[in-house]
Amino acid sequence: MTENVFTSDFKQTPYWWDTTPRPDLGTPDLPTTVDIMIIGSGYTGLCAALETARAGRETLVIDAQDAGWGCSSRNGGIISSEIKPSFAELARKYGQDAAFNIIREGHSALAWLTDFVKTEGLDCDFNVSGEFYGAHNPAKFKKLSTGFSNQRKGLEIQGHIVPKSELHTEIGTKAYHGGLVHAKHANVDPARLHQAILERVQKAGAKIVPYCPATAIEKDGAGFIVTTAKGKIKAREVIVATNGYTDGVSPWMQRRVIPIGSYMIATEPLPKELMDRLMPTNRPIVETRKVVYYYRPSPDRTRIIFGGRVTGGETDPVKSGPLLARDLCKLFPELSDYKISHTWMGYIAFTFDHMAHVGQHDGVHYAMGYCGSGISMSTYLGTRIGQQVLGNPEGKTAFDDLKFQTRPLYNGKPWFLSASVAYFKLLDRFNI
Repeated sequence: MTENVFTSDFKQTPYWWDTTPRPDLGTPDLPTTVDIMIIGSGYTGLCAALETARAGRETLVIDAQDAGWGCSSRNGGIISSEIKPSFAELARKYGQDAAFNIIREGHSALAWLTDFVKTEGLDCDFNVSGEFYGAHNPAKFKKLSTGFSNQRKGLEIQGHIVPKSELHTEIGTKAYHGGLVHAKHANVDPARLHQAILERVQKAGAKIVPYCPATAIEKDGAGFIVTTAKGKIKAREVIVATNGYTDGVSPWMQRRVIPIGSYMIATEPLPKELMDRLMPTNRPIVETRKVVYYYRPSPDRTRIIFGGRVTGGETDPVKSGPLLARDLCKLFPELSDYKISHTWMGYIAFTFDHMAHVGQHDGVHYAMGYCGSGISMSTYLGTRIGQQVLGNPEGKTAFDDLKFQTRPLYNGKPWFLSASVAYFKLLDRFNI
């Protein structure tokens, strides 16, 4: 990149917002009582609301910002079936049957979302392109190859191994030692996906109130009273669907999710021949590194959308943008003459056991902690938690009975994150 990496008119907002402006929901009145109260209007909250509203339950969705302002419209639009812990790790902890069911939920979430987009007719640039998983050293390539050749029956993935000699068919860099294509992984315009779901939730009759942060949830007989910036609401059931933006409205949940900043940039438009050489397919790219980069062509194949974590502490996107641009040029030196048009960030949520969680605490329902697989998992588990609230048996998931862990001295502020990232970066540097 040039010394000044930004275009003269660069934006500190997601690239996706250019074509899908923030929804204008006006200033709706706040009801005093509802059947279902949902805190958070991202994918999780909206998919839960779609279930409850279509079942005839009076449903209210509130958000501290405008609808979908968080990572639902800030992510990279890469859709996978990944469950972070391996089968062996899960089997040691929960037994083989539970391990099978947990990993199978990742497959089910991807299949469910693919079908949901088709059935609902969502106009969102959804594309089952596959995904390339790049091995950053020979040992990781061997591990990918061995794992793919010895897949567990019932948990097979469709795909193929790409040796280093054929790397050019997937990507125009020599930074990887081959990799694995996951054939059924997909990509989407995340803001368009959110907007399409939002429109269906509104059509189903749910009310969505933006700029209405919840500040307290109190038990009240058989229901709850939720205090908000716009008044109090009495609700029969409450769902917390705030993921990486979970705050003090539920201290118990806040202590169980780790908000991690994920930073992104979009290049200015690139020549077609350059795009075709650097990214000859429409597949997103992820890596085997512990501190990963993930990137993809824009839906119209004019830009590269590039993301990752480049600092040990949270920082300004104007500061993270040049760092991401630097690392993008390490992969693709040909981009050194091009600039960045957008730089932004959002918070994803990790958990201490690296798995999503669904359940209840003191009667309040929740689904959160998607650990980087948020698009498929949040839409899927949002739907399931909506079904659980309705008492429908199809709402059951393999995550329901898992202990939602925290750690001593953790209050929702990840004071340990900077040291952890530095440690993992060191491991990556030494190819461990």
